[in-house]
Parts: sequence; structure tokens; C-alpha cells
Amino acid sequence: MLTDYLDTIHFAYPWVLWLAIVIPLMILWKNKFSSNQQAGIKVSSLKNFQSFRSWKSIFRPIVLVCRLLGILLIIIAMARPQTKNEEQRAEGEGVDIVLCIDVSGSMTAQDFTPNRMEAAKAVANSFVERRLTDRIGVVIFSGESFTQCPLTTDKAVLKSAIETIRNGLLEDGTAIGDGLSTGIDRLRNSKSKSKVVILLTDGENNGGLIGPDNAKEIAKAFGIKVYTIGVGTEGYAPYPVKTDLGIIMQQQKVTIDEKLLKAIAAETGGQYFRAKDNVGLQNIYTEIDRLEKSKVEIFTITRYTEKFTPFLMAALIFLLAELILKFTIFKKFP
Repeated sequence: MLTDYLDTIHFAYPWVLWLAIVIPLMILWKNKFSSNQQAGIKVSSLKNFQSFRSWKSIFRPIVLVCRLLGILLIIIAMARPQTKNEEQRAEGEGVDIVLCIDVSGSMTAQDFTPNRMEAAKAVANSFVERRLTDRIGVVIFSGESFTQCPLTTDKAVLKSAIETIRNGLLEDGTAIGDGLSTGIDRLRNSKSKSKVVILLTDGENNGGLIGPDNAKEIAKAFGIKVYTIGVGTEGYAPYPVKTDLGIIMQQQKVTIDEKLLKAIAAETGGQYFRAKDNVGLQNIYTEIDRLEKSKVEIFTITRYTEKFTPFLMAALIFLLAELILKFTIFKKFP
């Protein structure tokens, strides 16, 4: 607890702490002065004096210790210990973004670590952290689509919504058109000058009520830019398959409709990306983050709270204790 407290302390005048060098100098001076003041008495033998030492002589150094601690604490108080509290405020115009994430069964393929879905969730959370003033929403889709989180600036709510994404929440399949149209619906009433959908999928459209081409035209009509991401390695990838003997891994061919995803991106003003591993996926989100910059100014407000009072009070207690001990218990009589 003490170390945690000291870690938060800063000194306004740290150079004052160099005055603490007087502490060892006072100790050296006291030892030298005491040795010079000792009177010499010649005796034939020290045998009778060796066993005699009063309790006052044993505890007398306490007086000096109190004085030294008092002086040390005064020096610390003079250095003005403080705690620093920094508050950041972001002001500016953000971007409204919907993360549209495929949650179909194929997203459990393990060509990513630990699988495609968990990798997508991790980079989505990282992306959310970097977007300070943007409103972000989350849409999931497979055979149907669902709004996992509406547009919000609450990062904690967004990250919680992303963490709860898993396979099996919706009917299986890959309804790209439904997913995109739901994302568009989240943005169509937005007043933001920049509206973006980031659509991530690992398959080909095979269902849904709205076709991908129709969804693309709706996005164009509302001025919504769509970035598309195809997720999956080249060739074959290991998929977990349920059998009577349990879950086994089977190699299945990776099929991504890149032609469709490229068309959606190109015609809405976005870009298409292909992610073949975790690093590639992270780099894609970093690139989108770079392309869709918000007009933001960050102000840092620093507040200092003075903490010298406890040190000063402790110093006064030790110096008062020195005076009391010096003129009562350890008083020297002529």
C-alpha cells in the first residue's frame, strides 16, 4: 500500500531533496563531538564499570533520531510532494461506423488463432479503443442479421457487445446482403458527414431476404462508404466438425466471393482487403483507421494536489517529541 502511494507522488521542487545530505553530516558531527567531550579518568581496572550501563544511556540516541527524522520530513515537505491527475478531453467531428461481422459456422475455422471469429473480435476491440470520438455500432449476420449494439460512443458497452459475439446466435448461412442492409439501416438517419460500414466475411452469399447488389445500391443512395474484408487463408483450412465421436478437424476449401466484395467496396467509395492471418487482419483495421481519420483535437488537463501537509505534521511531531524527551526523561543535570 505504501509503495503504491509513493508511486503516485511527484515533487514540484525535487532539487530540494539534495538538502537531505545534511542528515549523515549531522550524524558524523554528533559522533565526533561526543567523542571530544568525553572526560578521561584513570582507573586501575575497568572490571567494575563494564557491567554498568543505565537505560538512559541505551535509549538516549532516540532524541537524535527524532531530530533527524523531523529535519528529513521538513526537507520532503519543502520539496512539495504532489499527486498528478491528468484528464484528456477530445473535441471534434467523429465518424459514424458500423462493424458488420460474419458469425456463420465457417468463422470457427482455425486458420487464424484461435479461430477466425475470435481473431475478428480481438481486432474489432482494438479498433474501437483507437476511435476516440466516433459513434460505433455492431451488426452480426449469418443466415440472418441482428444489431448487436446500436451506434454509441460508450467504449465499455461496445467492447462488451463484441465480447459476447459467438457462433450459433443466429440461423446458419451467409446472408451478406442482409448484414450490409442492417448496417446501412443503423446509419441512414445519421447526421455525420462520414458514414462507414466495415463488412467482414469468410464466405459467399447463400441466403437472406436482400441481395448484396441491392444492399450495395442502398449504401450508395445514403452516401455510405463500405470497406469489405475477406477472411481466410488460401486453399484449405481446418474446420471443427461435430460427429458421433465428438468434434474433429476437417480440411475444407476456403471460398470467398472476392468479386462481390470488391464490387461493393469500389462502388461505395471504400476498399477491399484480404486477411490471411491474424497479423494481416490487424494491419487491415490499422489501415482503415488511417484512412477514416476523425477531425479531433485532444486537450490534456493536469491537476495537482498538494500532499506536503502530512510530512510537515509528522516533522512537527518528531521535533516536539525531541524537545519533550530532551527536557524531561533525558534531561542532563549539572
